[in-house]
Amino acid sequence: MNKRTRLRLTALGAALCLALTGCTGDPAPEATPTPAVTESGAPEVQQTNFVLACYPEAGFHPITSSNRTNLNLAGLMYEGLFALDQQFEVEQVLCSGYTTSEDGLTWTFTLRSGVTFSDGSALTSAEVVSSLESARTSALYSARFTDIGTITAGEGTVTVVLTRANGNLPALLDIPIVKETGGRTPLGTGPYVLSGSGDDLSLTANPSWWQGQTLPRDTIPLRTIQEADDLIHAFDTKEISLVATDLTATNALGYSGSYDTVDYPTSTMVYVGFNTTSGPCRDAGVRKALLRAFDRDSVATALYSRHAQPAALPVSPASSLYKEDLAEALSYSSQGVADALTEAGWTKTDSGWVSGRETLSLELVVSAENQDRVAVAEHLVAGLNDLGIKATLTKLEWDAYVSALQKKDFDLYLGEVRLTADFDLTALITSGGSLNYGGYSDAEAVARLQTYRAATGQARDLSAQRLYERLAEAPPFAVLCFKNWSVLTQWNTVSDLTPTQQNVFYQFAYWKIGPQTETE
Repeated sequence: MNKRTRLRLTALGAALCLALTGCTGDPAPEATPTPAVTESGAPEVQQTNFVLACYPEAGFHPITSSNRTNLNLAGLMYEGLFALDQQFEVEQVLCSGYTTSEDGLTWTFTLRSGVTFSDGSALTSAEVVSSLESARTSALYSARFTDIGTITAGEGTVTVVLTRANGNLPALLDIPIVKETGGRTPLGTGPYVLSGSGDDLSLTANPSWWQGQTLPRDTIPLRTIQEADDLIHAFDTKEISLVATDLTATNALGYSGSYDTVDYPTSTMVYVGFNTTSGPCRDAGVRKALLRAFDRDSVATALYSRHAQPAALPVSPASSLYKEDLAEALSYSSQGVADALTEAGWTKTDSGWVSGRETLSLELVVSAENQDRVAVAEHLVAGLNDLGIKATLTKLEWDAYVSALQKKDFDLYLGEVRLTADFDLTALITSGGSLNYGGYSDAEAVARLQTYRAATGQARDLSAQRLYERLAEAPPFAVLCFKNWSVLTQWNTVSDLTPTQQNVFYQFAYWKIGPQTETE
């Protein structure tokens, strides 16, 4: 997933978001000294400053904060029961093991022994329960608790009882575990501790860190930021070393200069929703044809400047659940569209596709708030017209756009949703689902979704395929791509980054910081 590209970016547009989880904001980068040359001609190893940005006034609480820059720093100070890698695979962190009941509703997690907070006090089940309960009511994590009932502490264990089985519950439990101190910055079990006060802040190595790995820096200075313009200036002038950002977001910041870019996958899905209750898309045959009508590669490559991965299934292509053969069967094909429409009873004429007295005509609505999103919508409409499907685009201000979705005043809409890391589609395809704007109703799809949610191991893989096969037969929407987010670092100073959606500093102990030679 990682790619290093030398970019020169100015102000960027961004993306409309109907988010199930998440928050908005932006992080920060640093300086690029030229390697000194010794008499032997070999570059001399130099100590490179590594400075990160922070917003002191916004607070550093990893659960209740809403500032993205500070939340990114949380990855250096806090840990969860679990962590997710770039393929959305679960790794045990503060949890050493777990058991589940036969019905899949009761999970008992055993805490790892020997773990302490930065003040040296031992991790206890009470702090885990307290952290999870705090997350339950937070804007950042509350969507993960839809099916979580009770959370109770035992002797070195935490028990979670679900109201609906979820075989991949650990994927939702990479929530930071904290020890509250009464202040704005709780204690954590991670590799660094916030030190200093006022504008003189830094991250210092946590001597109590249970993993005990050697870190690339003992101290990381923090540069105080007051507003977005300060962040842009600090990165452009190389006062800070790193920023993490969604380069296609509605309020994306614009950075200039030369820097390295490492993209990482997210669970944010861009899709075209169908009105399944009225208009041409009430016909599943038309919807099946539309699955083949969108050039996903051009959307991800040209319109999102490669900051997205084309996808035909409602799961990130980075995940092992993504089925390439099934996705290929749904790829863009003008002949595939014609065959599907013909099978559904439509006939191609000089004036378009007709069925009886009805001419296939579609209205796509999009929020006008995001220039990138509008460009995608324009591209999709042009493509439909090229296929002989009459299509028009309606650009609406945000409130009007939401109103149109709620009233089902559309044939198609362009949407974006940040799915939870278990790729649960409940809100999108179940009756009464909060994002089921198209009125989709298919008992078989819902049954397969429930089977998928409850399954574990190889059974989950198989049930995912059966779910995606059903959604291809009776489509509620057409997936276009999954977005990437980006870490920008000063040119040639940081390597071996492995950022993830939840933790920009994932496996930070293995990062290399310093001028890189051509052979590195």
